[in-house]
Amino acid sequence: MKGVEYQGVTGIDGPIIVVRRTENVFYGETVYVRDRRGEKRTGRIVDISETVAVVQIFGSTTGLDLSDTTFEFLDKPLELRVGRDLLGRIFNGLGEPIDGYPPIISSEKVNVNGDPINPYARVYPRDFIQTGISAIDGMNTLIRGQKLPIFSGNGLPHNKLAAQIIRQARLKNSDEQFVMVFAGMGIKYDVARFFIDTFEASGVLSKVVMFQSLADAPSIERIITPRCALTAAEYLAYRCGMHVLVVLTDMTNYCEALREISTTRGEVPGRKGYPGYLYSDLAELYERAGRIKGSDGSITQIPILTMPNDDISHPIPDLTGYITEGQIVLDREMSQKGMYPPVSGLPSLSRLMKDGIGKGMTREDHSGIASQLFAAYSRVKSIRNLAAIIGEEELSASDKLYLHFGDKLETEFFSQGEYENRTIEQTLDIGWKMLSQLPKEDLYRIKPELIEKYMPKSEV
Repeated sequence: MKGVEYQGVTGIDGPIIVVRRTENVFYGETVYVRDRRGEKRTGRIVDISETVAVVQIFGSTTGLDLSDTTFEFLDKPLELRVGRDLLGRIFNGLGEPIDGYPPIISSEKVNVNGDPINPYARVYPRDFIQTGISAIDGMNTLIRGQKLPIFSGNGLPHNKLAAQIIRQARLKNSDEQFVMVFAGMGIKYDVARFFIDTFEASGVLSKVVMFQSLADAPSIERIITPRCALTAAEYLAYRCGMHVLVVLTDMTNYCEALREISTTRGEVPGRKGYPGYLYSDLAELYERAGRIKGSDGSITQIPILTMPNDDISHPIPDLTGYITEGQIVLDREMSQKGMYPPVSGLPSLSRLMKDGIGKGMTREDHSGIASQLFAAYSRVKSIRNLAAIIGEEELSASDKLYLHFGDKLETEFFSQGEYENRTIEQTLDIGWKMLSQLPKEDLYRIKPELIEKYMPKSEV
C-alpha cells in the first residue's frame, strides 16, 4: 500500500537528490523515489535543513527529472528482515536475496543502524579463539568479542587468510561452534566466488550469511552493506545466543564510497579528501562487536582493509588502529619470498591477548614464549639491517646465530599450509623448538621453571 507521494525535487547530483522538506521527516528515514514511469528507487535522508531534505539513492538516478519525479517518506529507517533462516543465504548490499531463493519468512524487521550498547552492559572479552594459525594464535591472539583487523595490500593473500580463519576458528575448551557473517563491499566477482566456493568445499556454507555489494553495484550501496551484515550478526548473537564471526572486506572500498558521498554533498574534506567524520563513522561499525550481559552470544569482528600503497599511516588504517584492539599486518616482502601467511611479526599486535592466554585458557608458558619470540625477532630485524650495510661476513657469531634463528622462525613458525590447522599446543611446542636454538641466558623473558619444564630436553 502506497503512502502519500510528494512532488518538489529541486536538485539531482549523482546519487544525491534534494527534495522539499515536509513535516516530521528525520535523519536516516527511508524514502521511495519514483520516476515518470513509476519505477521505484530506494534512498535515505542524509541531511535536513529548514526547507529541504537531502536524499541519497542506493542506485542510479538516471531517468529522474525535476518535474515528474515523486517521493514518498516511509516514516521508518532502513530495516533488515531477520530470522534464523538468514543462515545459508546470500544477499545483496541492501539485504535483498540474490541466491535465487525467496525472501526469508519472518515478521521481524530491525533498524540496520543498530542500537547503541550501554558500556556498562558490555562483558570484557577473555575467551581464546583458536584459529589454527601459529602467527595469530601464538603472538597475536584473537579473543571472542574482539575486533582485530587485517591490514593488507593489493595482491596479498588476505582473502585466503580470512577464509582459513573462518574454516578453522573454534573456542578453546568448548564445543560451541561459530556462525559467520560475511560482508563484501566493492569486491570483484572472482573474490565473491572464492569465498562461496571455499565455504561450500569446507561444509560451512549452511552456517554463513553473506552480503555482497560487488564492484559493478552502485558504490553508494557499500555504505549500507556492513550495517546490514552487523544487524544480522547482532540478531544471531544477542537474540539467538550464537557466537558470530564477522568478516568485513574491503573497508577501503567502504571509505572510498564515503568520500564520494561527502564530495557530492560539498562537505569540507579532511585528510586525503576523506570526510572529517571518518573516525566516528568507522567507530559506529567497529563498536558493534563484543559481548553484552544477559546474552550467551558474541560478535567477533575481522575487518579487512587494503592499505593504499602499503601505507600503514594512511587515514583508513590509521584511524582503524585507534578504534580496534590491535591489527594483523601482512608483509609484501614475506609474501614475495613465497611465505604463507605473510604475517609481519613486529607491527602486528593484539591488545586483548594478555587477558585471554595463560594457565586455564591456553597454557602457562604462552605469555613468556610470545614475549621472548617478539624480542628475539626484533633483534633479528636489527641484525638484518646491519648486515645490509656491513655485510653478513662481518657479523659476530652471536649475530649470525640470530640470523639463522630468524630464517627458521619465518619458515617453521610463521609459515604453514593453507589447510594446516595447528592446535595451540602445537604452536607453543614449535615456539619452544625455535627458542632452543638460542643461548639459554638470552631467554630472559621466560621463567626458569618454565624453561626447565617445556624446553626440549635434548636442547637444554
